Amino acid sequence: MYQTDPPRPPSEVLPTMYDLPSEDPQDQDTPEQIHPRPPWETMPTMYDLPSEDPEEPGLPDEFHDFQPQLLRETCKPLNYPTGQMFIGTDLNLYYDARNRLWHKRPDWFLVLGVSRAQQQQDMRLSYVVWQEGIAPFLVVELLSPGTEAEDLGQTLRDANKPPTKWQVYEQNLRIPYYIVFDRYQNQLRVFQLTATQYEAVALPEQKFWFEELQLGLGVWQGRYQQTAGLWLRWYDAIGNWILTPEERAEQEHQRAERLAQRLRSLGVDPDK
Repeated sequence: MYQTDPPRPPSEVLPTMYDLPSEDPQDQDTPEQIHPRPPWETMPTMYDLPSEDPEEPGLPDEFHDFQPQLLRETCKPLNYPTGQMFIGTDLNLYYDARNRLWHKRPDWFLVLGVSRAQQQQDMRLSYVVWQEGIAPFLVVELLSPGTEAEDLGQTLRDANKPPTKWQVYEQNLRIPYYIVFDRYQNQLRVFQLTATQYEAVALPEQKFWFEELQLGLGVWQGRYQQTAGLWLRWYDAIGNWILTPEERAEQEHQRAERLAQRLRSLGVDPDK
């Protein structure tokens, strides 16, 4: 009795869907239609569908979330305790008592000489200049493709419309410093109010020192929120970057570890 080879599975002998397409042979599709590309190759990406609302450009993306946090965490002026200054992030700034609904929404701004809320129910829903009595000391705008022209004062005011962002900061509120950071070009720009208009400040090292705060603002390369890149952050009088709470905790941990190692080398158990 002789032995035959086991039969091959149907997938090896029968035609597949690619051999027997559902279309009529006389009406064949192109290869791309028979074998369509996967959705991640053909569907729009985050660059095609940004988070900004076309009716209100500049709504936060992920960078607009992280960068203001870093600015807040490292803004520690020695001559203005935290209880005597207010930091606003993507908060409505109302500036004209005659047109009470007119407002701008800076990415980040600092007001000196106002108290911060001590109770949760007192936290600001917006910043109303005629109520507070003090305008911001500086404003930071994080450049986006959809807002670049307005951020840099290149748009004109439309008739019967509120003034532009640049006009409000420069002419209505007369904010002493206007900061613009372009993360696409890695460029920091500082405009300082001189007499009646903003003048661009030369920044050969991508840093600027604020004598009034005894702090500097510059472009730092490093990791924040586990993300490497170029970021705006504050530095002190000797050029050291102000540490975030996470960095301070890590620094204290490393200091404790070094001390423990030194004690062990001397025969002392630091855990007892």
